[in-house]
Amino acid sequence: MSTPPFPAPTTAELAVVSAQLGRPARGVVGIAARCVCGNPTVVATSPRLPDGTPFPTFYYLTHPAATAAMSTLEATQVMPELAALLDDDEVAAAYRAAHESYLGDRARFGEVPEIEGVSAGGMPTRVKCLHALAGHALAAGSGVNPIGDEALARSSWSPLICRCDDPGAALRESGEPAA
Repeated sequence: MSTPPFPAPTTAELAVVSAQLGRPARGVVGIAARCVCGNPTVVATSPRLPDGTPFPTFYYLTHPAATAAMSTLEATQVMPELAALLDDDEVAAAYRAAHESYLGDRARFGEVPEIEGVSAGGMPTRVKCLHALAGHALAAGSGVNPIGDEALARSSWSPLICRCDDPGAALRESGEPAA
């Protein structure tokens, strides 16, 4: 787990993220969570992409096995069950606090008026995207985002078991930050 500030991503880390996504990584400001092998699992993304597009999803889940597990949960209609957890005042308060934490982390990388007050995943009142909520939970650590924690607990993926195509690839280079 990792929250800002982040070391600049290395060329090797960006190459792994690009391979995970199947496209070039955009606006990555740091690696927010890693697989046990060291490869990125969650990236922190600039709130404004290099092309000027506002991007509210600061913690972006990139690991293919993790994203597949969240997609499976969404397809099995678990989201209404997770949303019902927000009926509990303690869970709802923790989810609001997670939203504020998310906004605070992202704000360190600039304010973007178009996405002001917008975090990700439906926070602070809805459950909309388990990928974003799981990404936040992995980056912030257990106990910060209760819905993200619950999604991870219910998923078939574990951050403690490497399922990377090329384990440790992000650590093989000299570690120089990308240009």
